[in-house]
Amino acid sequence: MTVETMSDSPVNPTWLGVGDVAARLGVVSKTVYRMIDNGSLTAYRIGRVIRVKESDLLSYEDSCQIQPGDLTHLIEG
Repeated sequence: MTVETMSDSPVNPTWLGVGDVAARLGVVSKTVYRMIDNGSLTAYRIGRVIRVKESDLLSYEDSCQIQPGDLTHLIEG
């Protein structure tokens, strides 16, 4: 799948295919579809394909940031 080369802006957003999103996150496409279906990742149906705005993906990535102290339950076992 191809990625538009224009910068992501409200007028000209950069659209990513599910495969592109999966590769960027290091997961399989099925995981991306699951994230879209459960509402954790915003996506759009354009014609017969599903696309994700790069700005929405960046927001999702930011929401996944681990804060110091969040993993204490894994360390104190």
